Order: sequence, then structure tokens, then C-alpha cells
Amino acid sequence: MSRQRPLCGLGPAILVAFTLAGTPASADKLSGRLVLQDALTAPNQAVRVEAQLVQKGLLMEGPLGGEPLQLEVDGKAVATAMTGGDGRAFFDYTPRMRGTNRMTVTLNSSPRVEAAPADAGLFVWERRRPILVVEMAALMPRSEGSGGGVPLFPFGKSEESGPLPDAAEELARLTQYYYNVVYLQLVEQGTAGAVFVEAARRWLSDNKFPAGYVLAVSGGSGGVGALIDRFKQEGWTALRSGVGRSRAFAEAFLERRLEVVLVPEPAKGDIPRKAKVAKDWKGVRKQL
Repeated sequence: MSRQRPLCGLGPAILVAFTLAGTPASADKLSGRLVLQDALTAPNQAVRVEAQLVQKGLLMEGPLGGEPLQLEVDGKAVATAMTGGDGRAFFDYTPRMRGTNRMTVTLNSSPRVEAAPADAGLFVWERRRPILVVEMAALMPRSEGSGGGVPLFPFGKSEESGPLPDAAEELARLTQYYYNVVYLQLVEQGTAGAVFVEAARRWLSDNKFPAGYVLAVSGGSGGVGALIDRFKQEGWTALRSGVGRSRAFAEAFLERRLEVVLVPEPAKGDIPRKAKVAKDWKGVRKQL
């Protein structure tokens, strides 16, 4: 009977194969991306938080269903949910106190997917405090290639990535003493708004803008108008003012008899009737 050879006598190739066979399964996991939406509610009112898990791909991102997610608010786990066939998961949560909270969604011990956590804001506002809607384009310099209109956010040139002078400081004064702010990014129909929202959050944070609820809408003035109507229907009747740059943004407010300020001041032919204008952000507060 032949003796079993000791492990140390195995050839180098067999040793490599043995090592690879013992490699953890995580090396074969799918690479995913988590997306978490900002959420808005009032104290002691339940809010539904939406997250999505998609598989990273070179040409497209596909949804990943059947994966366990966990939601944390200010570092405390508050809810769990499973992604559906469209990759989305929903969490129900009821905050008690007014304020701005940090939400984080994580992937819980998945055997087939790995993804980095994603963050977003939970805004708990008193309904009587006025809401100011700010178009992202009104915060940024005009970009070449945008036809002289809306900046190519967030894909503009690096030298155009900073905000307009005094925008962050003046908006901080407005929100510190009076307004809650909603940042609104207008996108083309069919565009993945979540991509713009994530980029907008990073840009606002990097440039020290006050915290605010970030949204993306498509469809020009119709999309902006539908958003205003939805806020009203949900009880946010203190939404009364907007600061924007595009005609579509301004018209949505004017059609609902709400005040709107355009900044920086557009050409005379581009100013809708009854819209207010400001040469720069230092003049915005005088118009509100």
C-alpha cells in the first residue's frame, strides 16, 4: 500500500489551485450600487423612505431583487426591507423631533451582492415655516454648450463647477432665519434623476450650502408645476416662493400665483411677466 504524500510535497501548481479553492465566495459577488432618496415629513408623521439596489454595468444598470437592506437614522438601525423585482425597497419610519437627520442604507449579509452604503437626508419640518424652492441652475455659472441656458450640471467643466458668488452665503442667511429650502434639478424626460440628485448633494455639501431637500423633476414647467401641486396636496401649504434661472421654472410658479425671482438677471426678452429679477445673489433677499 502506497503512503499518502504530505501536503508539503505538492507541486506549486497544485498549491495555487488549493489556495484558490479556499478563496472566500465574496470574490464572485456581483458589484451593486445603492441609491437612497431624500425624505420629507413633519414631526410625529410617518414617512416612506425609498432605496434602490442596482447592478453596476458598463452600458446599463439592472435592478437587483431579493436582497436585504437596512435603514439607519443618525447611526441607529430603524427598519429593514427586501428589494423587489425592480430593485427598490421601502422603509416606514416616524421621527419625533423637528430637524435634519442623516439616513444610511446598507446591504445586510448578502451571499451574492456587495455594495457600499448610501446616504441621504431626512428632513423633519414644521408645516408653518415657509418653503423656498431653489433651482440648481440658479446657483451655478452658465456653461458653454448649454445654449446659454441651464448649466450642464453635473457634467460641466471643472473650472465651472463652483457656485455663483455669494450664493451659499445668502442662501444660508435665508434658511437660518426664515425658510426651509428645497433644491430642484430640472432634467430631460427619461433621464435618470437619481444620478443628478446624488451629484447635486455632493456639490452642495462641497460648496457649503445649507442642508435642503434635493429633488429632480422632468418635463419643463409641467414637471415643476406637478411638484408644487404635490407639495400642496401633502399639506405643505407654506411653499410660496422660488428662486430659479429657467423660464420653465418661473412659469410654473407664476401660473400658481406664487412669487419667483430669476437670478442672475436674464435678457429682457426672457423675463416672464410678473417675475422678479435679481442681478446677483446679494439682491435675492431684497426681492423675497
